[in-house]
Amino acid sequence: MAYATLDDLKGRLDWDLDADELRIAAGALEDASTLAAAYGRDWPETHAPRLVRTLVLKATSRYMANPNGYTQSRAGDETLAWSDAHGRDAGTVYFTAEEKRLLEGLAGTRPSLTSVIVSSWDSHIRPGVGGLVPVDYEGAPFPMFSDDRGPW
Repeated sequence: MAYATLDDLKGRLDWDLDADELRIAAGALEDASTLAAAYGRDWPETHAPRLVRTLVLKATSRYMANPNGYTQSRAGDETLAWSDAHGRDAGTVYFTAEEKRLLEGLAGTRPSLTSVIVSSWDSHIRPGVGGLVPVDYEGAPFPMFSDDRGPW
């Protein structure tokens, strides 16, 4: 399963891929698609949002341009450096925090706040029975539901 094709990826890279790079690119597209499904949802390949395809291509082309995750390279004394900015993801296909947020938003899985009804044990919501508590501000009373024995 891949949300983008090798031809899509070739269009984003500024060099021609040799046989080994084609093999690596195919695996990277697969990895990026699997990550997109994990951070978002498992969209059908033919019906995935366009942004998913874009993010998969972006992560794959980032990996193909720098497969080892180098942040610094010098030719003089052969100095190579990696950054801790991406932690364990350096040198692998990864999505940035912003890309993960976009995938969660597309899937509707972004963490959010919600409200729930809280009631005491064995109490029942009964239509037509009081249970509204006045509030300190100008507004509608707050619902507090009660049992059969008393108003609260």
